[in-house]
Amino acid sequence: MSEQYKNEVEAADALREVTQKLKKEISQAIVGQEHVVDGVLMSIFCNGHSLLIGVPGLAKTLLINTIADVLDMSFNRIQFTPDLMPSDITGSEVLDDNRNFKFSKGPLFANIVLADEINRTPPKTQAALLEAMQEKTVTVAGQDHKLPKPFFVLATQNPIEQEGTYPLPEAQLDRFMFNITLDYPSEADEIEIVKRTTGNIQPDIKSIVSGAQILEFQKLVRNVPIADNVLEYAVRLVGKTRPNKETATDYVKQYLSYGAGPRASQNLVLAAKCHALMNGKYSPDIENVQAIAHFVLRHRVVKNYKAEAEGISVDDIVNKLL
Repeated sequence: MSEQYKNEVEAADALREVTQKLKKEISQAIVGQEHVVDGVLMSIFCNGHSLLIGVPGLAKTLLINTIADVLDMSFNRIQFTPDLMPSDITGSEVLDDNRNFKFSKGPLFANIVLADEINRTPPKTQAALLEAMQEKTVTVAGQDHKLPKPFFVLATQNPIEQEGTYPLPEAQLDRFMFNITLDYPSEADEIEIVKRTTGNIQPDIKSIVSGAQILEFQKLVRNVPIADNVLEYAVRLVGKTRPNKETATDYVKQYLSYGAGPRASQNLVLAAKCHALMNGKYSPDIENVQAIAHFVLRHRVVKNYKAEAEGISVDDIVNKLL
C-alpha cells in the first residue's frame, strides 16, 4: 500500500473520491453517457482495455480525449485506415547520422492510446495492436520494447458502415475487457449538448490523477476481498453462456453458437471489485457482478443464425441469463 494512505480502507475511500472528481470534470465536456464514463474509468482502474461502439456523432472520440485530459498521462490518437501498416503504429528501425540502426517509437508508446475506428484497418495491423495490448511490449527486428506503464487502449468502432471494414475476430475481441455501447442522448441531454457546442464557452478540463496513482489503484482493486459465493456466481454465469455444457439453459442452446471463455470470469470478478469500490463498498456482492455483466459478456458470446433471424440481440440473451 502507498505511504500516501494509512490502510486499504482509506485508499478505497480515496478511489471513490477520485472517481467523483473525475466524473465531475468530464461532465464539463460530456453531457449524459454516465454508464460509458463509468465503464471506461472502471477498465482503467482494472488495467483493462475498452471498445466503444456507437454510430457517428455520439462523441466517442471527444469522450476519450476528455478522459485523457483529466488523467495526467501521455496520450496518442491513431486514426485507423485501410493502408495503415503495423510499423506505422509500433515504430520501426531507422538509420541515424552514424549509419547505425536505432528504434524510432511509434504512437503506441503512450499511456493512453485511442484506436479510432479500429475495424477500418487490415488484420495484420490489428494483430500488431493486439499483441501490444496483451503482452504490453512491441517486438521490432527481434528486439522487445516495453510499453509505458500504465498502458490502455481505448478503441472506437462504428456499427453501421460495414463497407471497407475488417471486423475484429472473436479471439481479438476477447482482449478487450469491456465492450461499451453508446446510445442516442435523451431529448434533454441533446438540448444541453446543442447549447454547449453552438456557443463560445470552452470547458477548462484539469488533470486530476497521475499515472503513479492509477498504478496504486490497480493494485488496490486486486486486493479487494470477494466472498466465495459471489466468485462462484460470476463463474457460473459465464459457464451458462456455453451451449455445449450441461449448465446451459435451453434458451442459450437455442440462440448461441459459442460462449465466453475463462477471461470473461476473470474480468467479471475484477470489474465487480472495482464497481464496488467506486460505489462505496469494500467488497463486491452479486449486484456488482450483474451491474457490469453486459460490458464483459457482450462481445464474448456469439449468436447463431436463429438469433439473427429472430432479431434477438446479445444484450437480450445476457438479460435472460441474469
